[in-house]
Amino acid sequence: MEETLCNVEFIKDNNDYIARVQSEIGGLREYRSASLEEVLEQVIIDLQEEFETAG
Repeated sequence: MEETLCNVEFIKDNNDYIARVQSEIGGLREYRSASLEEVLEQVIIDLQEEFETAG
């Protein structure tokens, strides 16, 4: 059986990259940076921490 753990949305707004992450545990949060790599790194670190503590 499949279960959605989180939803992640990436947006480019002018010169900024925005990531919106929503999960049951962490709720809705947003990350913003001029660097796509930085936004991706922030999302990865946050989700790793969230699911390590939840597991």
